[in-house]
Amino acid sequence: MQVTETLNSGLKREIKVVVPAGDMEAKLVERLNDAKDKVRLNGFRPGKVPLQHLRKVYGKSFMAEVVNEILSNSTRTIIAERGEKAAMQPEVSMTEDEKEAEKILAGGADFEFQLAYEIVPTIEIQDFSKIAVTRPVYDVPETEVDDQVKRIGESSRSYEPKEGKAAEGDRVTIDYIGKIDGTPFNGGTGSDQPLVLGSKEFIPGFEDQLVGIKAGDEKVITVTFPEEYGAAELAGKEATFDITVKEVAKPGELEINDEMAKNLGLESLERLREIVRGQIESQFGSMTRQKVKRQLLDQLDESYKFEAPSKLIEAEFNNIWEQVNRDLTAAGRTFADEDTTEEEARAEYQRLAERRVRLGLVLAEIGEKAGVQVSDEEMQRALFDVVRRYPANQQQEIFEFYRGNPNALATVRAPLFEEKVIDHLLTQISVTDQKVSKEELMADDEDEAAEAKPEKKTKKAAAKKADDAAAEEPKKKAAPKKKAAKEGDAE
Repeated sequence: MQVTETLNSGLKREIKVVVPAGDMEAKLVERLNDAKDKVRLNGFRPGKVPLQHLRKVYGKSFMAEVVNEILSNSTRTIIAERGEKAAMQPEVSMTEDEKEAEKILAGGADFEFQLAYEIVPTIEIQDFSKIAVTRPVYDVPETEVDDQVKRIGESSRSYEPKEGKAAEGDRVTIDYIGKIDGTPFNGGTGSDQPLVLGSKEFIPGFEDQLVGIKAGDEKVITVTFPEEYGAAELAGKEATFDITVKEVAKPGELEINDEMAKNLGLESLERLREIVRGQIESQFGSMTRQKVKRQLLDQLDESYKFEAPSKLIEAEFNNIWEQVNRDLTAAGRTFADEDTTEEEARAEYQRLAERRVRLGLVLAEIGEKAGVQVSDEEMQRALFDVVRRYPANQQQEIFEFYRGNPNALATVRAPLFEEKVIDHLLTQISVTDQKVSKEELMADDEDEAAEAKPEKKTKKAAAKKADDAAAEEPKKKAAPKKKAAKEGDAE
């Protein structure tokens, strides 16, 4: 096998490989001899098929197997022997001339092909001691736990039918038909819908107009959907709702005690409080970690400036761009709605793709040097988490797809590996804890949204869309609904 480098420019490499016809012939004869005692052909006893006849019958197919074997094995071997790492699967090109291909399969010509790939650049790991981050820590007060427990108690509160007008805090059961310009709209109809007045569960203005109604009443109310409502066709539109009141019920006494906790399937109120505290701390702990991680990645981004493989950047950009356009389409919005242009957004996302690829390579190198591993058990748990997102009747198929597709499985492993590398780095850098209020912990995200660049604006729109979709998922017909239960509510 003759290997010749034909291009060495930056990270780009091109290799010409020639396998002499004699070597191809030797590999073919080896296969034919191996098959001689195994094949069964009419008119010949087992093991007595002449080699030339065997070649006439199987020669081309066996030579095709030889070609595929050479392409598969030699590609990895050549790159490894050169001491290089390919950023992506090398592109392989060979003759497209049918006559020349026939000669190769017949063993009458050298097999020649070219490899084109980009290498992973050499990354020199720097001293981590210069990296310093501040970890904002929010201590959850007992009052916040109390408030959350009370909200959970409200969700399990009993109601008793009452005579007379509905007041704030009462629960009304209604049928409704939503209309825009007198025409009912999709998803705007609901039957036997319970609604606690004052819960702010529906869009602004909806509940206020139901105060004072009685069982049996019919009423038409007018509301305006918020400008950022999840369904683009309704956002900012004025609508009317024909309301029929089925029942008005007053709330029973709210008792926060062990009995309430037992009704929720827990052994005691103290256990409920433990769960609630854990949920709240987990929620704010995730915010803290994201802020620390962002600080760390920003400093790594400043410290490591090198050329990243263009194919990796292109693939990353295409993934981001596809998601952005999908989110905008789903929300019925355009780049102009996000106060940017497609060109500006492309440039911003190109920079984001370059940053992600460069940081990914840095984290991979750090993790490899530190011996970071993702265990089989961790992979199994992560894969199950992915599979559970699909409908039950698809889960086995999805599971088999991932298990049989190394590239797909790598997408499950990558975030696990990254988080473990981040954990490793947090033991190597300077981390200073700083006590903050809840408002301070959440302030940065709000400030970033207010000062958003094209990248962040579009992401904000996508996040808003996702929030609205999650809110409407439990009851798709309840079009006036505004939002789902607050984060941290116990199930």
